[in-house]
Amino acid sequence: MTSSSTQTSPANTATVDACMSLQNVTISYGKFEAVKNVFMDIPRGRVTAFIGPSGCGKSTVLRALNRMNDLIPGCKLKGRVVFDGHDLYDPRVDPVEVRRRIGMVFQKPNPFPKSIYDNVAYGPRIHGLASGKAELDHIVEKSLTRAGLWTEVKDRLSESGTALSGGQQQRLCIARGVAVKPEVLLLDEPTSALDPISTAKIEELIDELKQDYTITIVTHNMQQAARCSDFTAYMYLGELVEFGETDQIFMNPTKTATQDYITGRFG
Repeated sequence: MTSSSTQTSPANTATVDACMSLQNVTISYGKFEAVKNVFMDIPRGRVTAFIGPSGCGKSTVLRALNRMNDLIPGCKLKGRVVFDGHDLYDPRVDPVEVRRRIGMVFQKPNPFPKSIYDNVAYGPRIHGLASGKAELDHIVEKSLTRAGLWTEVKDRLSESGTALSGGQQQRLCIARGVAVKPEVLLLDEPTSALDPISTAKIEELIDELKQDYTITIVTHNMQQAARCSDFTAYMYLGELVEFGETDQIFMNPTKTATQDYITGRFG
C-alpha cells in the first residue's frame, strides 16, 4: 500500500513527493499547546531536519510521526498525520504496526540489556519476520552491516550491547531499528551524547541509509542539519516558521525569524 499523492502545504517552498503529511496538527499537553497548526509534507527518500531552540516543539512533532506521544499521559493530537494514504490516528490503525513501519532512535543510546545479537534479533522475532535461525542470522548480519557496525562486533555477538562504546551503542540502536524493515526512520538528536568521531560516523550512516529510507532528524546542531539533510524545517514556540530545501533555508531563508536564528542573532 503506497500513497502516490503529491501535496503542498502553506509552509512548503515546493511541491514534493510526500512520504508523510502533517495536516493542521496541534499537539497539547493538558492545556498547553506545544505544537500549533502545523502543515507539512515530509519528502520521500530524503533527510528532513527539524531545527529550532530548545522547547520549540521539534521532538514533539517527531514523536507524533509514529505515535510515541500516545505513551505520554495527557498528550492529545488534533489534525491528521497521513502515511501511506491513511491517517495514523484513525482508531482502526494499530500503533504497534505504525512503530514497526516508522522506527525511532532516541537521543540517548538505549540498547536492551541483552547480547548484541539479541538486541538486533528482538524485533524480527516478535514480528515474525524470520522463519528460522539461518534467516534470523542473515537479518542480524545485514542490519549490523547497514549500521556500519558488523566488522566491529562480528566476533563478539554474544557480548552485552551495553558494553559497547556510546557511538557503537547508538549504531546498534539503528541496527535494531532497521532490522524490522521500516520505511521511515526517526532520529531524535541521535548524536547529542556522542563525541565528534562517533558523530561523524552517524552522519555518514545517515547519508548511506537515505538510499533506502525516508529519514527525519531532530538536531540542535545547525551545522549537522546543513551537512546531513536535504530539507530543513525551522520551528519556534510550537509553530513551523519555515520549511524548504536545506540550501535555501540556510542561504536564502524567506522569513526574517529564520534568518535571525540561522545567523545567531536569536536562539
